Amino acid sequence: MKLLIIKTSSLGDVVHMLPALTDAAAVIPGLHADWVVEEGFAAIPGLHPAVERVIPVAIRRWRRALGRAATWREMVAFRRALQAESYDLVLDSQCLLKSALLAVQARGPRAGLDAASAREPLASHFYGQRYAAARDLHAILRNRVLTAQALGYALKVDAPVHYGVSVVAAERASEVVCLHGTARVEKEYPEGDWGVLAQLLVAAGLTPVFPAGNAREADRAARLVAACSGARRLPTMPLAELMPLIGGARAVVGVDTGLMHLAAAFGRPGIGLYPATDPIRFGAVAEAGAPILLNISNRVDLEPKRVAAGLFKLLGLTT
Repeated sequence: MKLLIIKTSSLGDVVHMLPALTDAAAVIPGLHADWVVEEGFAAIPGLHPAVERVIPVAIRRWRRALGRAATWREMVAFRRALQAESYDLVLDSQCLLKSALLAVQARGPRAGLDAASAREPLASHFYGQRYAAARDLHAILRNRVLTAQALGYALKVDAPVHYGVSVVAAERASEVVCLHGTARVEKEYPEGDWGVLAQLLVAAGLTPVFPAGNAREADRAARLVAACSGARRLPTMPLAELMPLIGGARAVVGVDTGLMHLAAAFGRPGIGLYPATDPIRFGAVAEAGAPILLNISNRVDLEPKRVAAGLFKLLGLTT
């Protein structure tokens, strides 16, 4: 079977689709998938063994440069790549208008969520096959439920999660990657608390490592590292370069951000910090049999000393 997955963004949403593909590949012999994804996240789908071809799209960048001839040439090249093959099913698991408009350009029957389930109900009108998946489910389970219905196999609600991906990474036994950046300010962990946590990690013989995805995050990382001897700041780098650093880390501590979900996919132990979002719906989910990922949202438990104590317990450290 030849499947086209349309899940373009964001980073966390792309990661959340991986277990559904693992499910499908396990029950459908010879399943081969192509995947349409935003260019900035194109490194992720190709990690999955069922993905044959990654088709990058650049909607975010194209929107800002519609007056350039090069943009239109890229759009034509994308359409040509999208239509290079016919598919047994085109599965739009994003179910937004922008993704539905990509789906209609592909060659094959289209499936997605029904109007009651889709984030943008109008998108459902572009699908020949429409399925329900409750909005209050965790995103991983919503993807698994949709994919199972669209491909015609049964899914147990409590079926274990398997992302099906790994990354080649050198082990960094002392490094704890601290994922402090997120797109929404209300989801941030206070900078002062990060500073206290970094000091506690260093005192325990660990190295807090602060990546940065933009100038604001880079400035914050610089301040945190300047205030904590023993902490390290990573330069801004492409996702493909950051992945092995996360995959090889001793542990990860992070806010509700796509990189935290990627750490879960790579089987890293750690703690997710959720001061503003519900971890039941949005928390990082550890793969079955992988080290523990603990998600916390209680204000008291979010205090740096408690976060550090929880991490040390997960890692078997005594301080």
